[in-house]
Amino acid sequence: MPSQAEEASGDRSIAVNRRARHLYEVLETVEAGLVLRGTEVKSLRAGQVNFKDSYATVRSGEGWLLGCHISPYSHGTDANHNPERDRKLLLHRRELARLSGKIAERGLTLVPLRLYFKDGRAKVELGLARGRKLHDKRAALREREEQREMGKAVRAGRRGAW
Repeated sequence: MPSQAEEASGDRSIAVNRRARHLYEVLETVEAGLVLRGTEVKSLRAGQVNFKDSYATVRSGEGWLLGCHISPYSHGTDANHNPERDRKLLLHRRELARLSGKIAERGLTLVPLRLYFKDGRAKVELGLARGRKLHDKRAALREREEQREMGKAVRAGRRGAW
């Protein structure tokens, strides 16, 4: 179910990489377009995408999405796409230069967080992220659990007040 922000902006989420938020600490996000073939777009509309082990990189001044699996279109012909092919990212030259500098300088990673359609065009939300250590993951889980418990207590308190 789309959130209110997505409905207001016309975004239609295809897939969300929830694992990325667990494995990485996302410092900033960037929106990029994707260069796709026709059968890839049709597969995306059917929601047949897998982000497992995918990441983005900058090669010779161009952005690339690697390891993103878009399943072959079921009604496609022999001209169907290769599901694991590298896909070019559409970013401004300044954004590419800034991102490549941060990746090289600080050892950060570009991770796809979300794939969605915006005004009929496929977009990917990339996160500039730093890998989390095991103790950071545990702390995040503990914090989330505490938030859940506080929410339960508030709801239970509200229920008792009536």
